Amino acid sequence: MPQFQELPCGGQVLDIDAALKDGILGCGPEPGDGALGDGAKQQPVELRKMMDELDAAGDGPGPGGDEPVPAVFICPISLEPMVDPATLCTGQTYERANIARWLALGHRTCPTTMQELWDDALTPNATLRQLIAAWFSRRYARFKKRAADFHGRAADLVHALRGTTAVPRRHPLKGKARVAALQELRALAAAHQSVTKAVAEAGGVALLTSLLGPFTSHSVGSEAVAILVCGVPLDADAKAALMQPAKVSLVVDMLNEGAVDTKINCVRLFRILMEEKAFRPETVASLSLLVGAMRLVRDKRHPDGVAAGLELLNSICAVHRPARSMIVSIGAVQQLVELLPELATECVEPALDVLDALAAVPEGRMALKDCPKTIPNAVRLLMRVSEACTHRALSMLWVVCRIVPEESAPAALEVGLAAKLLLVIQSGCGPELKQQASELLKLCTMNCTSTAFLAKCKLTKTIQ
Repeated sequence: MPQFQELPCGGQVLDIDAALKDGILGCGPEPGDGALGDGAKQQPVELRKMMDELDAAGDGPGPGGDEPVPAVFICPISLEPMVDPATLCTGQTYERANIARWLALGHRTCPTTMQELWDDALTPNATLRQLIAAWFSRRYARFKKRAADFHGRAADLVHALRGTTAVPRRHPLKGKARVAALQELRALAAAHQSVTKAVAEAGGVALLTSLLGPFTSHSVGSEAVAILVCGVPLDADAKAALMQPAKVSLVVDMLNEGAVDTKINCVRLFRILMEEKAFRPETVASLSLLVGAMRLVRDKRHPDGVAAGLELLNSICAVHRPARSMIVSIGAVQQLVELLPELATECVEPALDVLDALAAVPEGRMALKDCPKTIPNAVRLLMRVSEACTHRALSMLWVVCRIVPEESAPAALEVGLAAKLLLVIQSGCGPELKQQASELLKLCTMNCTSTAFLAKCKLTKTIQ
């Protein structure tokens, strides 16, 4: 018997009986499934919730799933699995909400066959819904079983690392065995978010925290940090323990000497600690830490590292004002200014935020003034990325032009500042931004010869 039946008017309809008999929908019980073959009748979890949970775990209908969703379960309109399938008079089945929306827009044709509808009634396809529910129920049960196994394995690894297994007189794992166990635990935590809870319940937080110390190798420390930032719940005591000087020192060393992934994880750990109410700002008042963050920002081969380093610098500037002068002292202002044209679009605004924070201290303002790339790179950013970036760039130019207006104003006009300022004033930007541009334009006019400025304006009008 064919799996599809041709309709007299054209189009096809799924022959459910043949599909069930031939097993093309995967509805037959699988080894180990037990009573799950009747998943349509035994649904402990609502269908949409099952789909959402599978999708969130990376086991849903997308590429991350272990098997593709049968094509007959997919709505031709949304290309998503159906929850409430309904059939038109042409025999084509759609998700009820999608086809109802199609009809509500005034269409009187079948979206798939484009046949004219002689009846717009929607018939519930209960059999197909049962097949969808059965298929997802079995998949959900297998997912839960695997998750339970992952949890058990994660707990076993934690116990082995602590030396608390059932084996008599078992010592904690050491050397290569400890590194291998940590690597496996990290892989489980990264692949399955729910594993982090099992790690915490088995005492993994205290274990991982204890592994970060002055005598810990970088290989062990990097794995411990990677697991901690995977989402393992850290209570206040754990965060306080991680802020001990010896542990901070190890993490800073790994930030400077580790692989890129390790550096990014160290940055994330610092940001987690900085969110704690009891965080001590002096924890990040370390030249080694700041140098490590800037090295990460300068490594343009790894965009994720650039973004992570900028986020850490922004966080440090926000929580510890004295650290701004330290950041300036390591040459961060000139380095960030020179990097601006090469940064990915999503990193430009965070970099400008750091420069704006550094400009709040005298050393930062002088560093901006002394950097030969400040004016041309800031002018280049006007009206290029976002309104927020334009605002930050105007602030940088304002700082520099206020310090030495007789030198900076002509230099800024020379690289096209007048044209950019007039563009900002005439654009649809907010009034505050326009006011800022007007004031900067006025400052430039007061410190340039009228002839030079008029020449710039004439050139601007000619270009427009």
